[in-house]
Amino acid sequence: MRSVQPLTPARSTRLTPALLLVLALAGCKVTPPGRFERGVAAVLKQRVTVGGRSDRNPLEPTSENVSRGQRAFSSYCVACHGLDGQNTGVPFADTMSPPVPRLTAPEVQRYTDGQLHSIIENGLFPSGMPAARGLLSDEEMWRTVLYIRHLPPAGSLGEPPMYSGNWCSPTGRSSISSRNGNGSPGTATR
Repeated sequence: MRSVQPLTPARSTRLTPALLLVLALAGCKVTPPGRFERGVAAVLKQRVTVGGRSDRNPLEPTSENVSRGQRAFSSYCVACHGLDGQNTGVPFADTMSPPVPRLTAPEVQRYTDGQLHSIIENGLFPSGMPAARGLLSDEEMWRTVLYIRHLPPAGSLGEPPMYSGNWCSPTGRSSISSRNGNGSPGTATR
C-alpha cells in the first residue's frame, strides 16, 4: 500500500506552477474574437498565410465564364456560402467559429484573384474552409473566382435546396425517404 508523502518545500515548489495554471485556465472564458483580433487575422491571412497573391486569372470575366463559375460554385460552395455567396438560408453560417464569411464582405473582396483561387484550391486552416483540389478542375476554380467577383444581390437566389426541403436526387424524387411499417417505400414526413 502506498503512503501519502508529506508536502515538502521542494514538492510545493513543483506543484505551485501547475496549480496556478489550472486556476488560470479554469477562469478563462471563451469569447468570439473582437474587432481587433479579426483585423489582425485578416491582415495576416492577406499578407502571410494565403498564397497566390501575384497569380492572375487566365480567364476573361465574360458572362459565359461567370455563369459557368456559378455552376461550379453551386456544386461545391453552396452548402456553406448559400447560392448567392452571402450565406442566405445557411442555418449554421453565423454560429460557426469563425463564422462563414459573406463573400461580398470587403475582407474577402480584398483578396487578389490568385489568393481566392489559392483559398478554393487549398482551403483555409483553421477556418473550416475545405480544399477543392481534386474536386474542381483548375478552370472551374478560376471560374468560381469570377463568380465571387460578380455575386448577385443577397437573397435573390433563395436558399439552398438542401436546407429548404426541396433537395432532389437525380431521379427527380426527394432524397428524403422513409419506409412504412411493412418495409415498402412510404412518404417522408417532417
